[in-house]
Formats: sequence, C-alpha cells, structure tokens
Amino acid sequence: MSDLLRQLLMLPDPASEAAREIDVLHFVVLGTTLVGFLAVACVTAWWLWRYRRRGDRPTERVTGSRRLELSIGGALLTLFVGWWVVGFLQYLDLQDAPEGAEEIYVTGKQWMWKFAWPSGRAVVGVLPVPVDRDVRLVLTSRDVVHSFFVPALRMKQDALPGRFTRLDFRADRLGTYPVYCAEYCGQSHARMGATVVVLSAEDYADWVAGRTPATLVPLLKGREVPDVAAEGGLAAEGRRVMQRVGCLACHSLDGSPSVGPTLLGLYGSEVELQGGERVVADSDYLTRALRDPNGQIVAGYDPVMPSFEEQLSAEERVAIFEALRALGDEEAP
Repeated sequence: MSDLLRQLLMLPDPASEAAREIDVLHFVVLGTTLVGFLAVACVTAWWLWRYRRRGDRPTERVTGSRRLELSIGGALLTLFVGWWVVGFLQYLDLQDAPEGAEEIYVTGKQWMWKFAWPSGRAVVGVLPVPVDRDVRLVLTSRDVVHSFFVPALRMKQDALPGRFTRLDFRADRLGTYPVYCAEYCGQSHARMGATVVVLSAEDYADWVAGRTPATLVPLLKGREVPDVAAEGGLAAEGRRVMQRVGCLACHSLDGSPSVGPTLLGLYGSEVELQGGERVVADSDYLTRALRDPNGQIVAGYDPVMPSFEEQLSAEERVAIFEALRALGDEEAP
C-alpha cells in the first residue's frame, strides 16, 4: 500500500527509517484531509438539496448547534496539534545524531556542492556515506543561501553564508541518490546537483583510508580536489591557518595563560561569559566568535579580539574547527 501511495505521489523510494516515518505522517495527513474534504463536499451537496428554494415559499430558518461546532473545532485543533508534535519530533531526530557520528563538512557555492572529511579528502558533487551508520553533515555557504535537499532521505537543510548548520541521518539502503539545491540561488540553480552514494562498511573504510572503491571510480572522474591528507589532514591545516592569521599570538594551544582563553580543550566545552551566562563552544559559538568576537566576551578577558569575517573562507573555518576538535581530545601537560 505504501509503495502504491508513493507512486501516486511521485515520491522516490525511501533510503532511511526516518524517511519511512515521514512518509507515514505524510500519508496520514493526506488521507485524513481527503476524507474530511469528501465529508464536507457531501454535506454541502446535501445542504444545497435539502434547503433549496421551492417556488415562492421562503427557505426555512436554520439554527446551528453550539455543541456540534465546538466538537468539530476541537477535533480539528487536536488533529493539527497532534500532527505538529509528531512532525516536530521527527525534525529533532534529524538534528540529534549520537556521539561518534561520522562528520562530513558540506560547502555550497554557485553552483556546486563540495564535501570534505576530517582526513583532508575533498570531493565536488559526490558524497560517499556509510550504510547503517549515523552521519552528521555540517553545512555552510561561500556566497548566497543554498538548501541541501535529498528526496530519498526526505531531508532538507539550508546552507547559510557565514554560519554553520547541521543535518543528521542514517541511510540503510545501498545505492546512489540525487541531491538538489532547494533554494533559488542564481542563474544555474537548476544544475546545482550532487549524488549521495551509500557504501558498505568495507567500501567506506577504504574511502576514509584514501582508497577509492570500484563503485565510486566512474562517479569521481575529475571531481576529487587536492586535499591536505598528506600534510596531516584538516586538523593540521587548521593549525596552519590559525598561525597565518595570528590566532596563536593571543591564544595558547597547551593550556598556558595568554591574552585570550587557551584553545586546548575549548571545542565542546562549557564557556562562562561576562554576566554569568554559560554556553557550549560548538561550531555555532565559534562562528559567532570569528564574526563578532566582542558579542560574547569570555569571563575574565578583555574585548580586544578583532573580527575575522573577511579573512577566512568557509574551508579555512572548517579546518580551524577540526583543529580545535582535535585539541579538545588532548590534555594539558
């Protein structure tokens, strides 16, 4: 029955359990509203026939039932709130991957999608992911707003310039699935596509290790971009970027005091701000710190950090985040 409904609605076969759950909600909402529409149409037709004008005799006065009106209104409100709750819970599932999820960085640019792994490997237009394993995409844009849309996974997330958003999923079917940009982004918006390739655990392990599985060879022709894997991966590249733009002049990497807070163990930790507020130092917090460093001042430090909004590309920010994540796993001497 579900397959027939998907054919009627022109939906692609789902490639994850979350996609199937979204389909169930979709079918229930459409089925219920269709039944409601037919019921209203039948009542309307009966009403027109029952209370039609007969010759010169005036139409009889009709009085409604307050109890009936409240019952119908309450039932519709209950349906609406129930569907909203189910949909909101499904949305939270797409934003809450467990610890240990495979993290991949996604950068949108007119008019292509670029994917990068912490190892330093990077590809344009092809996103290999492991089957039956949680994946977290960290998205940003280099120019305008794009929207990363995978119909087979029933997931869509905006990629915003100067910000990082995330999208979590777990594909459970091997295969290739198209990606589209669902936000109009310019002249070649319709051609801004990519492909998600769900690989077996063995093939994905080869991919992460720097080898290319046979299934990816025809898809990757001319799509791999130079990476920094031979020079230590994204974490090492992030340290080089921090050194180049001057971050290490004010922030230490070993826990020692300096002009600004140490970067050792910063990523994912809880930071106390001036005024007593406490925030988690995740990618959103760090993005704000690079754009408007004086917007959230760490307790005990002066507002002397300049903005790096114009000095860092999206790829360089990703590298810095990966370097800070690696530092979060180290211990102070």
